[in-house]
Amino acid sequence: MKPLKAELLLIVVTMFWGSSYLFMKMGLGTLGEFNLIALRFGLAFILAALLFRKRLRSIDMRTVKYGALLGFLLLGVFTCITFGLKTTTTSNAGFLVALTVVFVPLLEVLIFRKKVAPPQIFGTILAISGIGLLTLNGSLKVQPGDLLCILSAVFYAVQILVTGKAVKTSDSLNIGILQLGFAGGFALVLSFIFEAPVLPSTLPGWIAILALGIFCSACGFIIQPVAQKYTTPTRTGLIFALEPVFAAFFGYWFAGEQLSLQGYTGAALVLLGILASELLGKLHLNPVLSRMPKKRRAHL
Repeated sequence: MKPLKAELLLIVVTMFWGSSYLFMKMGLGTLGEFNLIALRFGLAFILAALLFRKRLRSIDMRTVKYGALLGFLLLGVFTCITFGLKTTTTSNAGFLVALTVVFVPLLEVLIFRKKVAPPQIFGTILAISGIGLLTLNGSLKVQPGDLLCILSAVFYAVQILVTGKAVKTSDSLNIGILQLGFAGGFALVLSFIFEAPVLPSTLPGWIAILALGIFCSACGFIIQPVAQKYTTPTRTGLIFALEPVFAAFFGYWFAGEQLSLQGYTGAALVLLGILASELLGKLHLNPVLSRMPKKRRAHL
């Protein structure tokens, strides 16, 4: 696959993920939060398992354990988002969840005691400033939905770090499929406890579930690792930074959501912070790597 085709596929995946906030909001009109998550990831798991059923025969217990842990973290991510969307806009949700790019290096500093690069510090300051403008209203209060979306970004950052460790010893595709199944299974249990799980009863509900399950989850999680092999991590990070832009576009075009001037300024600062952490951080790291011996560089 040529890099241009791979990058176009990653843009399509990013567009799917950007649209997911709108579809989640649509689904919440007739379904409970855990019910929505269970249907979304349950459908995605069934499709992915059928498509890669031969690959799944090689699953071992280590892969199952990682799949369960990552499924639990994925449940945390989308529980926060779905509950958060009840009191915030799809635009805010998209930009706040995208803070994952900023939280990953911060958690590496706190957990693994890694040194943070100056561009990442700069990006974090920009992003935090943007959060303030996006979420604080005239009375300096933050909506609960905004806080939940920020928490979802923390969950997502932890999920990324655990995934990085898991794929070193287990099959990455099998882990990806299993985490979808476990996330859907955990959500179904919680739906039985706190809700009354049902199938969608309206056309918008079915559209939301099918779009979330097929395009945003199954296709997204399958296309991403395949396409990512044929482009650079820096380009991938820049493409994924477009997710909140797509979320804002779909929110504006289909739901009539508009940000205030303060909101647009905050969104721009969040996006700049993400780009600074992702792009400038890589540029800062590359000269250091180029001076390292090849054997040491291969382990990074």
